[in-house]
Amino acid sequence: MSAAPATSQSLIRSLPPKVLKAAIEAHARYLKGLPAGARANLSYADLDNVDLEGVDLSEADLTGARLSGALLSRAVLTRATLYGADLRDADLRQANLSRCDLRGACLRGANLGGADLSGCDLREGITATQNSAQGFKILQHRSRRGELEHAVTRGARLDGAQVGEGFAQVADLTDADLCGVSLQGARLNRAVLNGANLSQANLYNADLSGASMRRAVLTGADLAGTTFDGADMTEVLRAPPPIIYVDDAPLHEVLEAHELFVTSDGRDGVVAKIPMVDFRPLKRLKGRRLAGLSAPGAIFFGMNLENVQLQGANLADADLRGVNLRGADLRGARLVGAQLSRADLSGAKLGPLTIAQGRVLRTDLSRAVLRGADLTGASARRVRLIDADLGRCKLDGCDLTSAELPEGFEG
Repeated sequence: MSAAPATSQSLIRSLPPKVLKAAIEAHARYLKGLPAGARANLSYADLDNVDLEGVDLSEADLTGARLSGALLSRAVLTRATLYGADLRDADLRQANLSRCDLRGACLRGANLGGADLSGCDLREGITATQNSAQGFKILQHRSRRGELEHAVTRGARLDGAQVGEGFAQVADLTDADLCGVSLQGARLNRAVLNGANLSQANLYNADLSGASMRRAVLTGADLAGTTFDGADMTEVLRAPPPIIYVDDAPLHEVLEAHELFVTSDGRDGVVAKIPMVDFRPLKRLKGRRLAGLSAPGAIFFGMNLENVQLQGANLADADLRGVNLRGADLRGARLVGAQLSRADLSGAKLGPLTIAQGRVLRTDLSRAVLRGADLTGASARRVRLIDADLGRCKLDGCDLTSAELPEGFEG
């Protein structure tokens, strides 16, 4: 990280556990507006390997703090100042760093899986000290032998973040939400951006040579001057055409005919068999009655399908990342290999569908990717989840009675 700031030995101050505890308690009162509250000033404090898991340090001053190896998973650091902080190897999984000042911070080897960095500032920053003998002195982060040269940000949200060229140190952005992020001039050659959402991102003059961008989303991104030499662009999503046609018929008419077939018990309309179709121009399918729809490999990325009825539908290998499926009826649906990262399936019906007396069709999510999906309160009795990716899934109140779960899964 060029001219990355950090702390010199003379600036770092030790902080006894009792003092740190008192500062956190006073900060909690400050956030609640209670008497004896005070904003936590932990600037230039030696907090290496400290346990702050789940602690609320919103608006705290951690300028230049040493937090190497710190446990900060699920910590709340909204609007905190971490300018020039040393966060190497820190555990920041699921942490809330929204609107945080991270200019010049060192994140090498940090784990930001599922963290929220929306609106934060990750640009370069410089810290300098002055004394009468030496004048100004630029401070640098400590160097360590064998340290990682990148942070792990799988599934992190960085939408709207400001990122400078030095962000090239963060090499693994798998499934990261980078919607609206400014990566102007960033050097991301050989970076891993598989499944990353770069919608509306500013990639002007960015270097993505040799990057892996499989299934990345580039809808509305500014790609002027961007270098993609040798990049893997397999299944990259760009903006869809304004109208999708299926055999010369507009997609919305095809769906209307299918819905008519469903509502008339097959007397009118016709079943839609439309593989590999991009549904995004329709914006939403909220509450539509689309039972039995056959749309394997279809694209629904980011759409609103709340309360949709898709009983018995074939959506194998479909792209349902970030889709709103709250309360959706997916009983008996075939979702083998579907991409459902960050999808909202809270309250969804994923149990078996009765198709005749004594016969049921189970919902099949084998090999589906559900990283970061929300299945809170979902009904998923007897669902098939063989070899599915359930990393960081929210499963509170989800009924998984008699479900076929991934090997080694611990809910």
